[in-house]
Amino acid sequence: MSIDVNNESGTEVDEQAILDIARYALARMRIHPLSELSVIVVDADAMEQLHIQWMDLPGPTDVMSFPMDELRPPSKDDDEPPQGLLGDIVLCPEVAAKQGAEAPTQHSMDEELQLLTVHGVLHLLGYDHEEPDEKAEMFGLQAAIVDGWRAEHGLTGPSPAPTVS
Repeated sequence: MSIDVNNESGTEVDEQAILDIARYALARMRIHPLSELSVIVVDADAMEQLHIQWMDLPGPTDVMSFPMDELRPPSKDDDEPPQGLLGDIVLCPEVAAKQGAEAPTQHSMDEELQLLTVHGVLHLLGYDHEEPDEKAEMFGLQAAIVDGWRAEHGLTGPSPAPTVS
């Protein structure tokens, strides 16, 4: 799996954890190991510009996903998943820090960025949360992936509750 993490935010983030959880999420979703993903960490001003340009919404947001080849998890009947370019995930640590601090189960900026990375991966794979049934499926899968990764890394305590807008 080729995953690039590029921190342009000026904020120190745990890039290795972002890389690790992205790799874990893609493996759990059975995405071809030769697929490519880019994760970009930006400041609030850059995120606000993207949010306005692509969503026509004001202010910075926490995560945005820009799919490329529209890869989807393979069905159980597929022998081998297709490979390709997944796309880009853009994260904003300033928004992540605020969301983590305000969450019912307060958690760190890095824990929020890990959650947002999984959220972004799922969006790249075609998951959405506009409808209640879609939201239940996506957030359930997101929680299972984050919990699995945390358990695999010996992290204790409650997983971050979904704070994604």
